[in-house]
Amino acid sequence: QGGREANQVSDDYRYQDGNYEGYAPNDGYYRGRDEPAHEEDAQSDVTEGHDEDDEVYEGEYQGIPHPDDIKEKQKKRAPAVADEYRDRAELMAERMEDEEQLAHQYENIIEECGHGRFQWTLFFVLGLALMADGVEVFVVGFVLPSAEKDMCLSSSNKGMLGLIVYLGMMVGAVMLGGLADKLGRKQCLIISLAINAAFAFLSSFVQGYGFFLFCRLISGLGIGGSLPIVFAYFSEFLSREKRGEHLSWLCMFWMIGGIFASAMAWSIIPHYGWGFSMGTKYHFHSWRVFVLVCSLPCIASLVALKFMPESPRFLLEIGKHDEAWMILKQVHDTNMRAKGEPERVFTVSYIKTPKQVDEFIEIQSSTGTWYQRWLVRITTTLKQVWDNVLYCLTAQYRMNTLMLAVVWFTMALSYYGLIVWFPDMIRYLQDEAYESRVKIFDDEEVSRFTFNFTLENQIHRNGEYRNDKFIGMKFKEVKFEDSLFEDCLFEDVTSSETFFENCTIISTVFINTDLYKHKFIDCRIINSTFSMEKEGCHLDFEEDNDFLIYLVSFLGSLSVLPGNIISALLMDKIGRIKMIGGSMLISAVCCFFLFFGNSESAMIGWQCLFCGASIAAWNALDVITVELYPTDKRATAFGILYGLCKIGAILGNSIFSSFVGITKVVPILLASSALVGGGLLALRLPETREQVLM
Repeated sequence: QGGREANQVSDDYRYQDGNYEGYAPNDGYYRGRDEPAHEEDAQSDVTEGHDEDDEVYEGEYQGIPHPDDIKEKQKKRAPAVADEYRDRAELMAERMEDEEQLAHQYENIIEECGHGRFQWTLFFVLGLALMADGVEVFVVGFVLPSAEKDMCLSSSNKGMLGLIVYLGMMVGAVMLGGLADKLGRKQCLIISLAINAAFAFLSSFVQGYGFFLFCRLISGLGIGGSLPIVFAYFSEFLSREKRGEHLSWLCMFWMIGGIFASAMAWSIIPHYGWGFSMGTKYHFHSWRVFVLVCSLPCIASLVALKFMPESPRFLLEIGKHDEAWMILKQVHDTNMRAKGEPERVFTVSYIKTPKQVDEFIEIQSSTGTWYQRWLVRITTTLKQVWDNVLYCLTAQYRMNTLMLAVVWFTMALSYYGLIVWFPDMIRYLQDEAYESRVKIFDDEEVSRFTFNFTLENQIHRNGEYRNDKFIGMKFKEVKFEDSLFEDCLFEDVTSSETFFENCTIISTVFINTDLYKHKFIDCRIINSTFSMEKEGCHLDFEEDNDFLIYLVSFLGSLSVLPGNIISALLMDKIGRIKMIGGSMLISAVCCFFLFFGNSESAMIGWQCLFCGASIAAWNALDVITVELYPTDKRATAFGILYGLCKIGAILGNSIFSSFVGITKVVPILLASSALVGGGLLALRLPETREQVLM
C-alpha cells in the first residue's frame, strides 16, 4: 500500500521541464503512468513496500533528478556536442566511412532501378551538350578564312581568334567543374550551357573584331564547363556493369558534333549570298549564319535539361535524403513502366547519408546589405571550391592526379596539334600546286584597252600600260613588278592578294577601289588621285579549296566511329588502363607513317587513321577520371584535368602550325614521343572497372 501511494505522489509531481518529461531510467526509481500495476503491486505488498525496485528517490519530491538519470542524459547529448570539439581528421574519417557504406548501398539501389528509359532519355539530353562542345572546337577553324576577310584580320589576330576559345574552355572547366561539386550538376550545367548559347548567338551579329573575340572567349568558358559536368552527371545514374560502356557511347556525340559542324560549314559558308547588309557598315555574311546554326545543339540541350532531375548521388552527398529518394524512385518507376512491370515496388526506404562536416550557414536577410550577403556567399563557395582543388593533390590522390595530368596533357598536345596541322599541310600542298600554275608576262605593252574581266594567279614584269581602263573587274593573286601605269583609270576594282612592287604610276585615277596605299610597295605615285575608296573587307572570291577542307574535317570526324564502337564494346572487358595505353601506342605508330604523306589524299588517309586510333584513349580517359575520384570531388578533378588538356591544345596548335611548310620531322617526332610517354605512364594507373562509384 505504501508503494502505491508513493507512485501516486510521483505522478502528481512529475517534472514540467521538457528535458525530464517522461524519462524512463532502468534503475527502477521512477515509474511512469503506463505501469502494469496488479502483479507488481502484489509483489510490493509481500515485501511491505521495502522492495529495492519500488523505493522512491528522496530528492524526487524537490524536483532534483537522480544522478543516474543525469548520466543517461549526458550520454544522449554527448555526440551532438562533441562534434564541435572533435578533431577534423576524426570527423573526416567518420565521413569517409559513411561514404564507403553509401557507395555500396547506392550501387545496389541503381541496380534495383535498372537501366532503361530514364537513362536513355538523359543520354540524349547530355549528348546534345557534348555535341555542342564538339561543334565549338571546329567553329573558329571553319569561319576563320571568311572572318579574316570580313574583319580585315592580321596574322596575329587570326592566331588569337584560334586560341581564345581554348583559353575560355580551360577557365570554364576549372571554375564551373568546381562549382558543380558545391551547387549541383544540373544547376551548373544549365549555367554553362546558357552562357555558351547566349554568347555564341551574340557573336554571330557583332561586327568588331574585339567584341567578336570577347564573345567567343565567354562562349568557350561556358562550353568548357559543360564537359566535366556531363560525365560526372551521367555516371551517377549508371551501375558498375554499365558505366564504362555507356559513358563511351556518350562520347560519340562529340564525333556527331564534328560531323554536324563540317556538314553545316560545307553547306552554308560558301554561299556568300545567304547574308544581308544594312548600309555600308553592317554586313551579315554566310559565315555568321553558320555560327548561328552551330548554337542550336546547345540551345536544344538547355531546354531539355530543364525536365531532368538533379543527380541523387550529389543530393545524398550534401545530406538531402528525401529529395534523392524521390528521384531514385522516379528512375525506378520510369524504367519499370517502360519494361511493362509497373507493379514493381521501389523497396528502398532509407539511404545512408555521409556526415556533414562543412555546412554552409545561410545569412539572415536582416544581416548587412544585399551585396555584402552575396559577397560572403560567393567568397565562401569559392573557398570551398579551392579546398576541393587542393584535396585532389593530397597524399591519397596526388599520384593519380599527377599521372592523369601528364596523360591528358600529352594526349591533347599531340591530338589537337595534329588536327590543326593536317588541314594546314593540305592548304600548303594546295598553295604549292596553285603557285606552280602561275602565269608570267614579261615586257608587255598595252594601250587604250579596257580590262573588265578577272585576272588571277599572274605576275606582270616590266610592263607598260598607257590610257588603259580597269573597270568593274577583280584581281586575285596578281602582282605587277617594275611596271609603268600612265593616264589609266581604275574604277570599281576589287582585289585579293594583289600588289604593285617598284612601279611608276603617273596621272592615274582610282575610284571606288580597295587598292589601298599599303598595296603599293616602293612605288612612285605622281599626279594620281584616290577617291571613294571601298571600306572594310570584302568576300568576293570563293576559295575552291574550302570544300576540301570541310571534307577533310568531315572525314576526320567520321573516322572515329569505328574507334568509338570498339571502345564502347571492350571498355568493360579489357579495362580502362589497357584501352588508354594501347590506343596511345597505336596512335604513335600511325604518326610515323605521316613521313610518307606527300599528297593531299595520303594526308587525308593518315588523318583518318590517326583519329580512329586515338579516340579509344579519349573515351577511356573520360571514364577513368570519373571513377577515380569521390562524388564531392569528381567534377572538380575532371575540370582541372580538362583545363590542363586545353593548355596542351593551345601549345599543340601554336607549335605544330609554326612548322607548316618548313619541316614535317619536328611535329611528327613531338607527337609520337608525347603519345608513347603518355601511353606507358597510363599503364601505371589503377584499374577501376570493378570499383563502385565513391
